[in-house]
Formats: sequence, structure tokens, C-alpha cells
Amino acid sequence: MKFKTKLYASIGSIIVLISIIVIILMNMLEQSTVNMHVVVNELYERTKMTSTIKYETANIGRALREITANPTGDEVDISVMNEWEEAHVNLRLALETLEKMDAQVKSQELIAKFRTLHGAYQANATQIITLQKVDKNANVEPFLSNDAKITRQRMLQMAEVLHGLQEQELKNELFRTRESYSLAVKMIYIYLALSLSLGVGFTLWIIRNITKDLNNVTTVLKSVSNTNTEALPRIEISSKGEVGAIAVAFNKMARTLEDKSSLEKQLKEEAEELSWLKTNIAEIATMYPEVENVKMLAKSLITKLVPMIGANYGVFYIKETEGNDHYLKRIATYAFSNDQPQFERFRIGEGLIGQCAAEKRVILLNQSNDTGIRIQTGLVQSSPKAIIMVPIEFEGNVLAVIEIASLNGINTLQIKLLEEIVGNVGMTINSIRNRMAVERLLKESQALTEELQAQSEELQAQSEELQLQQEELRTANEKLEEQYENSENKKQELEKVREALEEKAQQLEVSSQYKSEFLANMSHELRTPLNSLLILAQILTENEEKNLSSKQQEYVRTIYSSGTDLLQLINDILDLSKVEAGKIELIYSKIEFEELQEFVKKQFSPIAIQKKVAFNIELAPNLPNVLFSDEQRLHQVLKNMLSNAFKFTETGSVSLVIRKTTKKELGEHRFNNTTAQSMLVFSVIDTGIGIAREKQNIIFEAFQQADGTTSRQFGGTGLGLSISKNIAFLLDGFIEVDSEEGKGSTFTFYLPLYESMDEVAHEIPNEEVAASVDQPVPSVMLLENQEKAPSRSKSNDNGQSLLRGKKVLIVDDDIRNVYALTTALEKYQMDIIYAENGREGIETLHENPDVDLILMDIMMPEIDGFEAMRRIRSIPKFKTLPIIALTAKAMKHSRQECLDAGASDYISKPIILDQLFSLMQVWLYSKVE
Repeated sequence: MKFKTKLYASIGSIIVLISIIVIILMNMLEQSTVNMHVVVNELYERTKMTSTIKYETANIGRALREITANPTGDEVDISVMNEWEEAHVNLRLALETLEKMDAQVKSQELIAKFRTLHGAYQANATQIITLQKVDKNANVEPFLSNDAKITRQRMLQMAEVLHGLQEQELKNELFRTRESYSLAVKMIYIYLALSLSLGVGFTLWIIRNITKDLNNVTTVLKSVSNTNTEALPRIEISSKGEVGAIAVAFNKMARTLEDKSSLEKQLKEEAEELSWLKTNIAEIATMYPEVENVKMLAKSLITKLVPMIGANYGVFYIKETEGNDHYLKRIATYAFSNDQPQFERFRIGEGLIGQCAAEKRVILLNQSNDTGIRIQTGLVQSSPKAIIMVPIEFEGNVLAVIEIASLNGINTLQIKLLEEIVGNVGMTINSIRNRMAVERLLKESQALTEELQAQSEELQAQSEELQLQQEELRTANEKLEEQYENSENKKQELEKVREALEEKAQQLEVSSQYKSEFLANMSHELRTPLNSLLILAQILTENEEKNLSSKQQEYVRTIYSSGTDLLQLINDILDLSKVEAGKIELIYSKIEFEELQEFVKKQFSPIAIQKKVAFNIELAPNLPNVLFSDEQRLHQVLKNMLSNAFKFTETGSVSLVIRKTTKKELGEHRFNNTTAQSMLVFSVIDTGIGIAREKQNIIFEAFQQADGTTSRQFGGTGLGLSISKNIAFLLDGFIEVDSEEGKGSTFTFYLPLYESMDEVAHEIPNEEVAASVDQPVPSVMLLENQEKAPSRSKSNDNGQSLLRGKKVLIVDDDIRNVYALTTALEKYQMDIIYAENGREGIETLHENPDVDLILMDIMMPEIDGFEAMRRIRSIPKFKTLPIIALTAKAMKHSRQECLDAGASDYISKPIILDQLFSLMQVWLYSKVE
């Protein structure tokens, strides 16, 4: 460009620059205004949605009160029901709209919790409305004032929090928008001033540049005589005017002279670099045959490689797999001094180490002065100037990553050396792993059958072949394909071993199923004769005819006691089977400590008085009022622990101490199954015979005792502690024992402390909570009918007047049970008829339609009890006939199966007569009403 052209260009550029800046700033101002309107409108809509949620939440409460206050079903009630349903629809639509518009994590969490409360409230309210429709005189006020009211109040509180969040965000956004608008106006004036300054400065710069170009030409021309042809100076002028033409001509001449000299120098440098690369690659290759495992390879490689490229720090990360996750774990270092655990391993994609593996490419960082890495000597710490991460691959898969840091930087030649070396390292790692896999297979194959032993010998031969191929790789990589094929063969053999193990697992599962079925059938076979034995023994112990001597009464009590002990043994074996099969069902409920204390006191105070042993119950003052757990299983563990304490304590005392502590005090690592921070500690302390230290582990095994000899002093099966240990584990706790022979024992039961059902729901998956806490209990019907039944105090003949003259049909294929039940029922002057199976029972029922109640056995030939009850219920006139199911099976879901088949109630064998009479009175009284 001519000098004149440059001057015109400088003035024109000022005008263009100012115009562009003004246009940009005005667009910014206009866009800021548009954004403000968009944001404010959107936030206003979100605030409107939260207001709708608050309004509709209040509306459904008002509608529910109007519905329950007017249960007549007239047009007013129907219109209120329509408002009730419309309010729920509006509430859900508002929640969905807000959920789509507001992506904040806190808002999303509140919406999810509100939706859960809304579902619970709607389900509870629907239940109340349905109950009132069935019984218009039902008192639903307790439900409205308790569960429903509390749930709706929580919904209103949560809606208020959501509304507050939206209003606060609206205020914050308006404030930010006003600030942004003010800033944009200020920037307009600032940019205009800057543009004028830049234009003037640009003009002055062009003038100075013209003068500078002329001075440059003069200086370079003067210095030519003082330089050689290898490095001639250049005229650095970017303009294309007169001075630029001179500079181009001079630079072209200098380049021609230098090309010849630089070509000779470049060829020499390339020869030296190639020689350096081959020498170092060969030095690393000689190391491979000496390594025995991946860790040794990593240590040797990082030790040689880091100083070889003039670096000062290095780490070798190997890829490992845990489940579905892949990690890069540090296994070898050079000059490493960082002990922080977060640098121990990285997930794939985590940090630059993980990203290097994910992208399968070299990552180079230059001028890394602010990194956390410090290269240490005995005197100082320095930050590296360059860090490089190189992935080690084999057939497209990343096996490891090398990280190297240098105080002097890393050049292209050093990077090339790293890339050449890691190519062979990947093959070496794969070969080592294949060899180690083969060795592992050889060790495992020793435990297999003779056929697998033959395969083990073949694997040994192949391992030797792999070692031979390893030696050949030292000089060349010609047999890589053959080694890969051998590796594939090993994978196929491993797959065969895995399939064999899966087949074994299936066989074990079938075996466990057979065991459960066997125990169920054995339970039936044992309980059936035991039923008649206990019933007749109980009748004899009453001795109503006063025809038994005191000695004979003692014999009968012994028979009844022995039968009861046998029943307890059967129940223990079934409990152990359920625990082993994972079929124990946990039912969480609220437990009050005062009731728990009263239960223990009633159970064991008589035993303490009989044995003349002091019995103490201590509750720590920091205990809450209630806890949430499975009350039946908690009672079972405490009963087993206290029963053992009293059994082995002849003199002294037995104490139950209940206190509260934290996981931190006990050691976090001991409680991996629960996130609860507070723990309950139940300690049973006795002054009994104690347990030898070498026997303290076996007492928790099934059928094991501290004294297992034939001459042992104390009886029992050894199942109680085994069952208690497994129940404690299912409740996310455990049991410990501390004992010294001759000085007594302390059994301690640690249990997570849940003080609300929300904590239980957080700890247990939702479907399990539903199965254990919101699920209906089948005995509710029984409890309701028992409330209507006449109490014994109101009947002068102890309830016999309700049973006298009633006709009862007994359906049972075991004549012993029929005889025992007939004997017991005829004492109440009842009319007894019986049938030996379900088919005869239905025929007998048709012949005697005036039957008042049926006692139905379940397991019978031809037609079993389930099918018989279903057929009876299909007959219209027998739909409400009371049927009490009698079964010797006491497995999971036995009760529900009977109720589903048509039974009115359920009782398991051996039958407790008082319980049977109570049930009969309940259902006969219900039939009379």
C-alpha cells in the first residue's frame, strides 16, 4: 500500500469501528430487554402454578369435609364430588407444568415429595369416602383429624415452600435483569470512549509503523556483512507498499542462501534422532523377558523410561474392573510423593488420566505451574513445566496409562519415543495377563473332575507354548496372531467352566426348593398326630370327671409338656429353614419401650421367681419413646437370649440393659448394612456358668451348644442362637458374645434405631415397605368380630351357651383328629358330624343344610380343603357359612392361601382349644347377628 492509502485507511477504520461498536451495543441493550420480558413472564407463570397448587390443596380439604358431612348421596354431594375430582386433576396438571418449567434440584425434590403426599392423601381420602358409602353411620372424624389432616397440612407447607422459592427466584431474576440493563447502558458510553481512543491510537500507530519499516530495512541491510549464510537476518515488514517490495526481494535472497545450509543440518539431526530412538527402544525391549507380572513390568518400565526422556516424575496406571465399573489404578511410580487417596485410582473419563483412556489419545500439558504435582528433592519442591499422559492399547482396548512430568518440558522426539514404546507394552501386558490367566486356570483345575484334570495338562502345555512365544517377541512380533488365537481358546474354556458353575447353582436352588417342600410336608406329618395328642392331653389335664389320681394327672401334664416342647422344636426348624431360604417376612411397626419392658417382665419374672434368680431391666434415660422395627422378630431374639441366660444361671442375677449409642462410637465399619446413625444396644448379662472362649463361635451354628456331649447337663436343640443371629442380620444388626467360663456371659444385640416410618422407607426399597407396612393384615376381620363377640364375664357358663346345641361339621381324613376334636366339642353339648375328605364334606353339607360351622382340614385325598371351600362358597346359601381352616402347614402365606380359598378364619395345628373355642364363639356370634 502507498503511504497515502495507509492514512486514508486509518481514518476510515476509525469510522467503521465506531459504527460497528454502536450497532453491537444497541443490539445488546435490545436483547437484554427481550430477555427480561421472557424471564419475568416464565417466572410469573411458575409462581402462578404454585398458587394453583396452594389453592387446590385447600380446596380438596374443604371438599372432603363437605362430602363426609353429607353422606346421603344427593345432588349436592355429587356436585361436591365433581369439585373434589376436578381439584385433584387441576393439582396434578399444575404439578406437571411446574415440573417441566422449573429444573432446580430442590424444586424437583419438593415436587416429588408433594406428589407422594398427594397420592397418599388421595388414597386415604378415597378409603374414607368408600367406608362412609358402605356404612353411612361410620365415624370418619378420627381419620379426618389425624392421618388425612396431617398429610394435607404437610402438603400445604410444601406448597408454601414451593411458592416461596418461585417468588424469591422472581425477585432475584428481576434484580439481576435490572443490574444487567444498567450495566449495558454504562458499557455503551465506555465502548464509545474506547473506540475513539483506539481510532486515534491506530492512526498514530500507522504513522510510527511506516517510520519503523524504513528503519528496519536500513538496520538489516547494514547487518548483512556481519552474518553467515546459515542464519541471515530478515526484514520483518507486513505492509505491501514500496518498503514491502524491498523486504520481499531481500528475504527471498536470504532464504535461498539458507536452504542449502539448513538442509544439510536437518539431515544430520534426523539421523541422530533415529539412532537415539532405536537405541532406547532396544534397551526397553531387553527388559520384557525378565518381568513376571504386570506390576513388575510397570515398575521396571517407569523406572527406565522417565530418566530416558529426561523427565523427573512418572506414574503407571493399570486398568482394572469392579463389577460394571472400570478403573485406572496406580501400581508403579517414579519420584512420586503424593499420598492423597483421590490420586490412587480414576474412573474411565474421570480427570485427564481417565479422559486419556476414554479418548485413546496422548494428552500434553505445557507450562503447568499451578498443578498439584510437586517434584521433590531433599531440599526443594518444584512444579513441572510439562506433563504428558500416554494410553497403552492392545487391539483397540486401553490397558493402562502412563503419566510423566518434566521440569524441562517434553519435545516432539520424546513423545515419539513414548508412542513407539507403548505399542509394544500393550502386547506385553496382554501376554502377561494371558499367562497369568492360564496359571490361574491351572490352579483352579486341580479341584475339578478327572476330565478337567486332563484339560489342565493341556492348559499347562499351552502355557509353555505362550512362554516360548514370549521369548520370540523379544526379537520380533511375528507370532502375535497365533498368541491371540490361543487366548481366545482360553476364553472358551473359561466359558465352559462358568456354565458348569451355573449348572451347579441351579442344582443347589432346586435342592433348596426340595428342602423347603420336605420341611413343609414334614411339618404336616408331625403336626397332624401331635394335634390329637395335645388336644386329648389338654382335656385329660382338666380332669372334669375327677376320675384321675394325682399321679395320673402328673403323667398327663408330662405328656402335654413333652408335646409342647416337640411343637417348639418343629417351629424352630421351620424358622431356620425360612431364614436359610430367605423367606422370612419382616413387618415393621411402632414399638413402645414401655410395652417392650412389660412384655419381657411378664415373660421372665415367673421364671426368675421360680429359680430364685434376681431379674433386672434397665432402660437408659436417653432412649426415645418409640422405635420402628419388626416387633415379633425383636421379641423372638430377646426371648432366645433371656431364655439362655436363665437356663444357664442357677444363682446370682440376669439383667437386660437397653441403651442408645451411635455408629461412630461403635465403629462405622461394623454397620455396612444400614445408613442409620443411631443404634440400640440390648445387653443380656448373667452370672451363669459362662462359655469357654474356643466355644464362643460355634454356639451360633445350628444344632450346636457349648457342651455338645452326650452327658451334657443342659438340654435344647441349639437352634435359638442360630435363628437369632440370622434374624438380627435381616434387621440390619448383629449379635456379639463376651463370656468367661465360670463368671457368666453377656450377649449384646445391636439394632439400627429408626424413630419414624420415613426412616424405614428410606432404608428399605419401596416395594418391600409396601409389603411390610401399607399391606392389609388378614386378622383385621377377626379382631373386629372379637370386639362384637360377648365377653366371658357376660356369660355365666363361660361362653358355653353360645356353643350349646350348635351343629359343627368336621372335615378331616385323620380319624385321630376327628376323635380328639369331637371329644373336646361334645363337652359343650354341640352336635358333631364329620366327613373324611372334601367330596364327602360337600355331600354331608347338602344332607345337613342346618350346619352352623365347618372345621375344614386342608391336606386330604380326592378333594383337598382349598377346593372344597371354593366349591362351598360357590353355593349361594353357603356363602356366609363360617368356615375355620385347620392346617398342619405353618409355612409362609399359609393363612392367606386359606382366606383366598374362602375360609372365614385360620388356625394352625396343633390346635390350642381355648383359641379354637374363642374363634368359634366369634363366628357363631357374628352369624347370629
